[in-house]
Amino acid sequence: MLAACGENLVVSKRYLLSPSLYLKALQLSTYQNVEKQVHLIHGSLVTNGFGSNLQFNYRLMVLYSKHRDVKHAHKLFDRIPKRDVVSWTVMISGFSQCGYHQDALLLFKQMHREDVRANQFTYGSVLKSCKDLGCLKEGMQIQGCVEKGIFAGNLVVRTALLSLYACCGKMEDAHLLFDSMKERDLVSWNVMIDEYTRTACAENSFSLFQLMLEEGMKPDCFTFGSLFRASIKVKCLEVVSELHGLATKMGFGRSNALIRSLIDAYVKCGSLSHAWRLYEDTAKRDLVSCTALITGFAQQNNCTTDAFDIFKEMILMKSQMDEVVVSSMLKICTNIASVTIGRQIHGFALKSSQIRFDVALGNSLIDMYTKCGEIEDAVLAFKEMEEKDVRSWTSLIAGYGRHGDIEKAIDIYNRMEHEEIKPNDVTFLSLLSACSHTGQTELGWKIFNTMINKHGIEAREEHLSCIIDMLARGGYLEEAYELMRSKKGITSVSSSTWGAFLDACRRHENVQLSEVAARQLLSMEPKKPVNYINLASVYAANGAWDNALKTRKLMKESGSCNKDPGYSLVYLNRRE
Repeated sequence: MLAACGENLVVSKRYLLSPSLYLKALQLSTYQNVEKQVHLIHGSLVTNGFGSNLQFNYRLMVLYSKHRDVKHAHKLFDRIPKRDVVSWTVMISGFSQCGYHQDALLLFKQMHREDVRANQFTYGSVLKSCKDLGCLKEGMQIQGCVEKGIFAGNLVVRTALLSLYACCGKMEDAHLLFDSMKERDLVSWNVMIDEYTRTACAENSFSLFQLMLEEGMKPDCFTFGSLFRASIKVKCLEVVSELHGLATKMGFGRSNALIRSLIDAYVKCGSLSHAWRLYEDTAKRDLVSCTALITGFAQQNNCTTDAFDIFKEMILMKSQMDEVVVSSMLKICTNIASVTIGRQIHGFALKSSQIRFDVALGNSLIDMYTKCGEIEDAVLAFKEMEEKDVRSWTSLIAGYGRHGDIEKAIDIYNRMEHEEIKPNDVTFLSLLSACSHTGQTELGWKIFNTMINKHGIEAREEHLSCIIDMLARGGYLEEAYELMRSKKGITSVSSSTWGAFLDACRRHENVQLSEVAARQLLSMEPKKPVNYINLASVYAANGAWDNALKTRKLMKESGSCNKDPGYSLVYLNRRE
């Protein structure tokens, strides 16, 4: 109807149409996304002699701003001969809403120079721009203007100032301002709760929410969204469940925005079952919900079927898709070592116009191909990346290391340094692991010293474990043991490192150190049956059969006889 109305306004002859008709057409355009018709109505207004009508021009400026066409809005603004506070406010608000915050600030300064007094909406818009630009200094100067005028206690202006201080990290000043407000609306409460959540002060968010309820203020979906994010910060599933129940009682149970936030909160707080139940009960499933669930499933190896079901449903329903979903699906393929499905997802991503091949997606492809044994495909994915970060290089280095090709791993590292990409601790961990598995003890020591002395990276427990494993594999058992003892006491070394050391000691038939390692493992993990078996085996190898029997008896008494069953994944190519 509106399209027809807009088309009919463009006439070949000049007819004087009723101003009320134009007002109705402009009002309809406000509620519908019809940018073309706005231009048509504007043209008809000019044709019929209403080009200088302020009321029409204000409405047109608002409509152009709504459609992010600030160029035409500014042209109208420039043609107004005598601009009042309304025209200035409409233009400043348009710039602010469209993200042209610097222009909004400059226009406000120009308005101030022309001695036009701002109103509460002018201040609200320009303070929003200060907030989004992070210009606290300019915002405080504007606050000075506010305090001198009649809008010092205005709710819109005070809330805008509140948001400015909170977003610029001045939470103490924001709280003082909040406490001094004689009148507070839902927006004011939401600003404070959301900013406390954003700054990782979840407890303050919950306390403020409690106070909000005590003062009789009813929350909305935005309030609950902030509180769910606060629950994620503290990883508290109980709080999520309580908030879910309260939101349902208040009538927000069917809100799509709330369900999205809930699914994300349940996933990140460790309850995939609750998230999955909510997802299944939701008629309108969007990208956010699907991404949250798939990401959650990617972190748990036993839920891969559900993740594939969601991904398949997204494809069949032609839902919106992005690179985050694809990256999560590739991670699942990596976890189950399914290069076949990984290739299919890679192919789908290449054909899709929605998916952008960013650095994160490229890294996921490299990681998937290297861990599935397809190093050549990983190299191709690496070469096709337009932009690479340290993780891209590190993933390829780790891939070559896992495949026992230390020369190519070192070559990639050298190329990385040549391109001035600074390696991190994970890069060196991958190189040390490669040296350990290929028996390159001297090269490993050299890399370890380069990490500490040249790059100033502090060795973590994982680096120490690699060095100890490398020394032990190379037969340098005494050196490895001395290194373990020298690092903050013998108990600081992880059980996996002691396990690797024990294997090396048994392989090199060093009974004395084998017993030390086995006893240490037993003291660290007394409920693990393999540690009893290892110690008993050491005693048996040494001919101490009485001690071996005592160890096995101790294992039975401690209730550690039941070993976790092993499992394997087998993929069958079934054809109908």
